[in-house]
Amino acid sequence: MRIMGLDYGSRTVGVAVSDPLGITAQAVETICRKDENKLRKTCARIEELVAEYEVEKIVLGLPKHMNNDIGDRAEKSMQFGEMIGRRTGLEVVMWDERLTTVSAERTLIENKVRREDRKKYIDQIAAVFILQGYLDSAHLNKEG
Repeated sequence: MRIMGLDYGSRTVGVAVSDPLGITAQAVETICRKDENKLRKTCARIEELVAEYEVEKIVLGLPKHMNNDIGDRAEKSMQFGEMIGRRTGLEVVMWDERLTTVSAERTLIENKVRREDRKKYIDQIAAVFILQGYLDSAHLNKEG
């Protein structure tokens, strides 16, 4: 069963998918849009990727504040999750994504990715961290 991870941003959506066994997450792509509210093409691309990778569940990053509050960005992510759930017919799991972008940036720096190139990859890497966190948690819950 493949699971898709999404990092939803104001102009981009980072996409990652799990391997068929649900153990590891791999970056797929970053979907870009010109306007925050223009989501038709973004949703259509996600639907294409769901079909291509035979995805059965979606994990969407929930950008909570450090004090655990839900702000404007998290509200928009939840609305996006509802929309994607309706369009794909799949379960959408909201996953705490605090510090994933920071971790993604650090990973890119450690791997000596040039500053100009980081923007191309940061959202995909953040999606990998979101999905991997979910996969690791699900794996631990199965064992325990």
